Amino acid sequence: MNTNMNTKKSDRHHLPRRDLLWFGFALALPIPWAIAEAWGGLGIAAEWVAIMAGISILGAAFMLSWACELAEREIPQSLALLLLALMGVLPEYAVDLHFAWTAGKDPSYAAYAVANMTGANRLLIGLGWAMVVLLGCRRSKTDALTINPSQQLEIRYLIWATLYSFLIPLSGSINLFDSVVLLALFLSWVREAMRGEESETELDGPALLIDAEFKRTGRRIWSALLFVFAGFAIFISAEPFAESLVSVGRSRAIDEFLLVQWVAPLASEAPEFVIALIFAWKLRGSVGLGALISSKVNQWTLLVGALPIAYAISLGSFSGLPLDARQTQELILTSAQSLFAVILAADFRFGRREALLLAVLFGVQLYFPNAAVRWAFTGIYLVLSAYVLWGSPLTRRRFFLLLRGKTLDDLGSEAPKGPPDAALT
Repeated sequence: MNTNMNTKKSDRHHLPRRDLLWFGFALALPIPWAIAEAWGGLGIAAEWVAIMAGISILGAAFMLSWACELAEREIPQSLALLLLALMGVLPEYAVDLHFAWTAGKDPSYAAYAVANMTGANRLLIGLGWAMVVLLGCRRSKTDALTINPSQQLEIRYLIWATLYSFLIPLSGSINLFDSVVLLALFLSWVREAMRGEESETELDGPALLIDAEFKRTGRRIWSALLFVFAGFAIFISAEPFAESLVSVGRSRAIDEFLLVQWVAPLASEAPEFVIALIFAWKLRGSVGLGALISSKVNQWTLLVGALPIAYAISLGSFSGLPLDARQTQELILTSAQSLFAVILAADFRFGRREALLLAVLFGVQLYFPNAAVRWAFTGIYLVLSAYVLWGSPLTRRRFFLLLRGKTLDDLGSEAPKGPPDAALT
């Protein structure tokens, strides 16, 4: 034990120079775009805006990962992941609420608001979840990533939000009643997350340096500063990044609708993906996947619930954000994908093959943007969901237990056990 302690002290002695350089590098990444933005863009070409704003988002992503690691030492892990998810989806909120607000003045933007939201949600699962699981399995040389049972809170709320999302298209709009339901789910999730137990976590890199050099108050200050600076960097960078990509795409005669649905969300989701992949690389895939699950709950509740509010305020009416035929199909498809993904996660063991299946299904439907394909893949997701529930009694029991608001402790000996990332250690 003394040898281990001496090793840690020795490591801390040799790490600061590298960690300081890494820390300074990440802090510097958002600065060029912040300066350019402060000077009104300086007439920079769209291609360079995309590069500079993208680099700014990357730097913010690293800062968020360190802030989250520090926050986990001070608050419940569920709440830390919730805060990380909130900060990570900040650019998505900025872009999507802009579309919803503008739709109140120009009805043509209503389709863009729903397109951006559905694209972001499907990217999060089809690309984000799949990449984290695949990287986690590769790093650990295992066939599955074990999800920490403490993340049952996020999975429970994702089940509820997903099932409710199937009801939204029935009214032909995302209306203010939907906002009330979804925001109530979000607030309930926040309340329960704040009741969670604090968790100890091993730090690395700049987070370890801050933890070693500062006491508890100092760590809290640094964590808050990193969250704020990263959030600011994402806020000023995400929309210009997305708009510059759209501008470049238009000059090349690419479908404007598809750019809004896929390219803009890819830019705004980048911080979350980078953070989650960093966790997976550090053999903490459960935390990385947990952050993305939190982001999914966040988008399915707070984001979707905020869209009709922004639209109604801008319009000066209580009308809901209208859904045309295509947006109805996109929303149902997104709900079906979410249902399949949360069922796969309900047994708290996400396999490599399951991640590959999510990625393949997402990739194939991405390249065939027509109504017949959307309905076909909706059916595929629903059939696969039924097949998994029917074929796995354990998954079925855990899924319906969470659906009823129970905890996995009620399963007794069947409840998942072991430390976080047991399959990855």
